[in-house]
Amino acid sequence: MKTKKFFAVFTLIFSLLMAVNVMSCLAEEKTYINGIDANFPPFAFVDKEGNPDGFDVAVINWIAKDMGFKVKHQPMDWDGIIPSLKAKKIDMIASGMSITEARKKEVNFTLPYWKISQVLVAKADSDLTPETAMSEGKKIGVQRGTTEAKWIEENLIKGQGKKFELVYYDSAPLAIEDVINGRIVAAAMDDAPAQDAVKKKPVKILGGFGMPEEEFGYAVRKEDTELLNTLNEGLKKIMASPEWESLQVKYELKK
Repeated sequence: MKTKKFFAVFTLIFSLLMAVNVMSCLAEEKTYINGIDANFPPFAFVDKEGNPDGFDVAVINWIAKDMGFKVKHQPMDWDGIIPSLKAKKIDMIASGMSITEARKKEVNFTLPYWKISQVLVAKADSDLTPETAMSEGKKIGVQRGTTEAKWIEENLIKGQGKKFELVYYDSAPLAIEDVINGRIVAAAMDDAPAQDAVKKKPVKILGGFGMPEEEFGYAVRKEDTELLNTLNEGLKKIMASPEWESLQVKYELKK
């Protein structure tokens, strides 16, 4: 009789231990999908081998390893990235996204991790200034779905009645190519990808055009508070570690 009771107790304990082990494994194998702009160097891009890379990609990879989850980086069109997040096609956006009041109504952001300004990029031999580049009859390129596109529309074209034409692109590098071939006189973009373009192409930065500085943050769905807390904790850890400066140097963000 005692043997039967002992066997029953042993079986129960073994089953409970197995259940705990299975739950633990499932928790360890949690995978989040990060939506990225495939053409936003140095923060996010796809390398020559077709692999996602960039400062934000590396940071999230570090956080995932440290915080105990897996991450997959999914390139996608920038102008549809927030709808994709809300539709649960992706779980986060870690790809150089500016924190704005309009976006904060749709998603939750982590703590800010980078400050950026917006500039105009023109041909290396251009004699234009930001003022003359945005004068009547000129064409200025901008990536659709970006904060600089919205700001220019609302503040310069509608607000001030500027007469230049805004030409929309799927990515900043595509706008740079049209600057080089003369289809547009300049392209408006964040300073980090502008500096990246200057290192690789025959272009230069003309300067700012009046848009205030912004901060980058990682975005998650409103209801995903646990993931938000995890990302915030991970960001605090990496920003306090030597890896933070190391990644800035690797992706040439160190000023």
